[in-house]
Amino acid sequence: MISYLRRVLVESWLGRVVAIVIFLAFVSWGIGDVIGFMSEETDVVARVGQHRIPTRDLAMALRSEMPTITQQMGVKDPSALSPIMQGQIARQILQRLIAQAELLEAARQLKIIVPDSAIREEVFSLPYFKGPTGQFDRAVFNQRLSAQGLSEQQVLDMIRDDLTVRTLLQPMAQGSRVSNILLKTLVDYGATTRMVDLISIPVAAQPAPPAPDTATLQRYYTNHVWLFGTPELRHARIVVLSPQTVADTITMDDTQLKRAYDAQSSHYNVPETRDIQLITATSESDAQKIADAWKLKGSWQAAQGAVKGAASVEMPGARPTTIPSDVLKQVLFQAPQGQVTGPVKTEMGWSVFRVTKILPAHSTSFADARQEILQQYRTAAAPSVVTERRRQLQDAIAGKGLDAIPDTIGAAAISGSLDAQGNTAEKQPAPIPASGKLRDAIVHQVFAQKAGDPPNLLEGPDNSWFAVEVDSITPATPRSFEQAKGDVLAAWQADTRHHTADQQATALFLAARQKGSIAGQTASGIQVARDIPFSFTNPGKALPPEIASYIPRMKAGQAVMAENADTFFVAVVTKVFVPNPPAPIDVLQKLKNNLTQAYADDLAASYVQDLNKRLPPHINNAAIQAALSAAGFGGPVQ
Repeated sequence: MISYLRRVLVESWLGRVVAIVIFLAFVSWGIGDVIGFMSEETDVVARVGQHRIPTRDLAMALRSEMPTITQQMGVKDPSALSPIMQGQIARQILQRLIAQAELLEAARQLKIIVPDSAIREEVFSLPYFKGPTGQFDRAVFNQRLSAQGLSEQQVLDMIRDDLTVRTLLQPMAQGSRVSNILLKTLVDYGATTRMVDLISIPVAAQPAPPAPDTATLQRYYTNHVWLFGTPELRHARIVVLSPQTVADTITMDDTQLKRAYDAQSSHYNVPETRDIQLITATSESDAQKIADAWKLKGSWQAAQGAVKGAASVEMPGARPTTIPSDVLKQVLFQAPQGQVTGPVKTEMGWSVFRVTKILPAHSTSFADARQEILQQYRTAAAPSVVTERRRQLQDAIAGKGLDAIPDTIGAAAISGSLDAQGNTAEKQPAPIPASGKLRDAIVHQVFAQKAGDPPNLLEGPDNSWFAVEVDSITPATPRSFEQAKGDVLAAWQADTRHHTADQQATALFLAARQKGSIAGQTASGIQVARDIPFSFTNPGKALPPEIASYIPRMKAGQAVMAENADTFFVAVVTKVFVPNPPAPIDVLQKLKNNLTQAYADDLAASYVQDLNKRLPPHINNAAIQAALSAAGFGGPVQ
């Protein structure tokens, strides 16, 4: 029931508009809004004009939406979030309720009234409340409301609010249009295709030059002497406290793990799922036309266009519980894979469908899922654990430096010598217990800190902390020409290969720019690819990014040269054209529909943004805290 009503509200016009204006949550609320609502009452969380938002509504929304929001953040358990973060999420959810209240207040001022008859018709039309006969069933209605803990008045109020918002916003949508000129301009721009001929000249493909005389090598050594010395090495002790280092120290007893397993039973005990293509028509004859066209051509696109006005939908990974119609559910999950089935009479009309994929039901036992659940918990809890243990690490360092770091806090310690690139004397990566930006920050600190300076706990990226103590420094020392002769020869040969490839690429580029093509280029050591298509709608992967970044600005006959770490490239655009037609008819229609929808959303969002200025909300912070507590969360909201 809740999921269905959320589709009614969140996927309705109101929901789409609110999704667009969520970002206004912290921009539009100022100190004045709070000052105007400083009473100690906690049963109303915000007011907009004459409209009140009860605290219970925010609490109900928190219980319903907080798990989804936290999962999108990568946190499985909402209780693992800090109280401040919970408060911020509560304000985001409250912003959705405020946007709804602003729209309803605007409707009240415009004297928009939804009659009871319209609400009655809407309730009677909802498939969720229909019985086996396909008609509204009072017993089903009462049963499903009772199962979700909702009263009849609450549901009727929700439906009345949605119909009110629809009445207010739908004229904006219906007034949105996309001109054919704009559509053609956008389509032509995206579909404009350039055919490209590409020459690749790998440096490694150049022949190895013969060893030069000693004088040449000595001159190269003198000009690049810094390349052939022994780098400065620093012996350091390093301690790292990060979510990765503490994760393995976080425990969770089997009772909690089993509770988490039960809460995610739909993930670990998956019923049979099916990928379904479904088309619904208003009459049996239209549905039969769709079925005949589908069976004849076997094409989903052809079936969609067989009858004008038919509704089509694809349902990947559908479960029986996601199908609102009992009749449709039964036939969908009995049909064989790959066969066009129908017409079938349902509560919504006449349906024709095809099951494209079937995944059988499967279950994962608690024993098999235990480690995964524990790892999920550790990942979610690690950031807050780091925050808690940072103080312990800081106290330990302040007391005895890096000599007595407790084993219980999950900090990783290591000592050894490394150079400024983070490599050991053997030119292997030093085994620092960190990666990415944190590793770079640690290496930088090792070479910024003086030998003998006391260690300090420093904050690193991604909620990490580290401390460094430099014990000794071995200065960089040059090697004589004789000592480095082998490295000098290898470096000279590599530079010579690179220079040879550069010269070859430059000559080919100059010739291609003059001729407007690379015709006749078949020299050894080069690779040629011709007629590579490139467009914004189909950029492909055949062109290297160093070349692809130039192509959209080039005309036919123009050439470009680029390089990456090991290859030189020369490319020529041989042809520029717009395909005719630039895209399939169904793609063009889908683009036009999407643009129209975007215009409609922009109009509605602009209207709601203006309402936010004309009807500023007054927010009760104490009530936000009360809603968090009522929803099972808590902590001070700051």
